[in-house]
Amino acid sequence: MQEFTGRTPSVAGKRFALVVSNYYENITHKLRDGAIKTLTDAGVAESDIATLWTPGSWELPAATLRALKSGNFDAVVILGCVIKGQTTHDQHINAAISNGIAELTLQFDVPIGFGLLTCNTLQQALDRSGGSVGNKGVEAAQAAVHMAQMFDEFATITKNSL
Repeated sequence: MQEFTGRTPSVAGKRFALVVSNYYENITHKLRDGAIKTLTDAGVAESDIATLWTPGSWELPAATLRALKSGNFDAVVILGCVIKGQTTHDQHINAAISNGIAELTLQFDVPIGFGLLTCNTLQQALDRSGGSVGNKGVEAAQAAVHMAQMFDEFATITKNSL
């Protein structure tokens, strides 16, 4: 039996795109900082990390599509924040972004770390961007690293070696 764990020690030489919303920048910039630290700790050179800034979270799928179409990246990490207001607007935005990103990862066969905060309050977002609940940018980058490693491991097998 073979296992593909994605737990190789380094992703040095891999290229990562960070697609980051500028809306709620006091939150999303902390998510980005956490993601960059996670990637560099995993061996990624800062020169192998590109950040694509969007005006808001709604634009994350379109910018992600652009990064994927370029063929320049081994994985993408999306980072954004949508906070519930007085209407259900947030639910529609969150569903559209989630569905769009899910479709892109399947269409392009490239790992995408999902770091979209979907919070009820500003405090919840602050707690998840380096506060009491941690930094979801770190978690999204860890997921992208893990999947990029697992994709590499799986690519080394042949049909006869299974």
